[in-house]
Amino acid sequence: MSVWALGLNHTTAPLDLRGRFAFALDQIAPTLQSLRTSFASGRHPAVEAAIISTCNRTEIYCAADHAAALDHTVGWLAESGGVAPALLRSHAYTLHDDAVARHAFRVASGLDSMVLGEAQILGQMKDAVRAAESAGALGSTLNQLFQRSFAVAKEVRTATEIGAHSISMAAAAVRLAGQLFEDIKETRVLFVGAGEMIDLAATHFAAKEPKSITIANRTLERGEKLATRFGGTAMRLADLPARLADFDIVVSCTASTLPLIGLGAVERALKQRKHRPMFMVDLAVPRDIEPEVKALEDVYLYTVDDLAQVVQQGQANRQAAVAQAEVIIDAGVQNFMHWLGQRGTVPLIQQLNAQTDEWRAAELARARKLLAKGESVDAVLEALSRGLTQKMLHGALAELHAGDAAAREQTAQTISRLFLRSEPRKER
Repeated sequence: MSVWALGLNHTTAPLDLRGRFAFALDQIAPTLQSLRTSFASGRHPAVEAAIISTCNRTEIYCAADHAAALDHTVGWLAESGGVAPALLRSHAYTLHDDAVARHAFRVASGLDSMVLGEAQILGQMKDAVRAAESAGALGSTLNQLFQRSFAVAKEVRTATEIGAHSISMAAAAVRLAGQLFEDIKETRVLFVGAGEMIDLAATHFAAKEPKSITIANRTLERGEKLATRFGGTAMRLADLPARLADFDIVVSCTASTLPLIGLGAVERALKQRKHRPMFMVDLAVPRDIEPEVKALEDVYLYTVDDLAQVVQQGQANRQAAVAQAEVIIDAGVQNFMHWLGQRGTVPLIQQLNAQTDEWRAAELARARKLLAKGESVDAVLEALSRGLTQKMLHGALAELHAGDAAAREQTAQTISRLFLRSEPRKER
């Protein structure tokens, strides 16, 4: 069994390229079906697959009982994002076997995140695994890989202080907003979207008690539900262009494939605000806010990549925890590779069990016939044991008499190791 992975993240690919390969959670199942269909048409049937897609990364994990069809995976992903395979390769990383396990364990533990030690990625990985499972794409090998990654992540967070000093994207956004506005209590804050990231950001901003909080969402009911938690109000996404000028701070994170806030809308909002500054944070991949907005004089626009320097502050204090985490991950990788190696012997073990069951059934049937004929129990037991012994040793003895001297010597060593091993002395 072979496992391989293809991915790109915040350290290897720019934001706009990552946006081409971002998959919303409800897109994962049909995307996996498309990938596995492409494998089948390429004569690579029965490929297990899972996709992890967040604002910082898109990664495809695969497993199959044949050599890794990595070129096929690269070609399929490049086509899905509308780019040349060579461009994708220049910004992607490819991993095999133990390197795949190590990477998955580091990702789950928060060691590969933009925010070192952040816990959100673990929930995102679990969502991705559930999506792969519901799509019928998750087999025993990838299931073991991810379940072990979750166990390793739990041990890392329990045994180390890897997440003790982490600064989330939301906290970083609040910190930057505080540098622009003297008092966040005097600001009006708009959140675009109602997902997990917006929930987290709203929690952090609400703690600063802004003048108002508004949630703009495509589904008004979901927006109202989130707004109620923070004493805010909700509005329809369609009303956003007309209302944009009302807000000092705008934080956006939706699953839209196209920008929701364009340059023209922001220019009109600034004119209505008489060019009072606006602080904007685009946490979405692909972007929710057109990148040209950043060039406007009175707008301070930050993307997920722009927040990198803020969230990385204080990393030096966590290096000891990282070293501890790597030790735990090393042990997890060794255990997974041992399990993966054993998977190759499963068919042989099944064949051996089937063969011995067949021998046993044949000798039992013969013994029952002898007993029915009136043979003594001792004689039947003697014949049963002799018959089983002969069947079990036949292949080994035949090999000892076949082949050249070198082959016989190797067979003799194997037989000695299998059949003449000293039994440990039992204490009485």
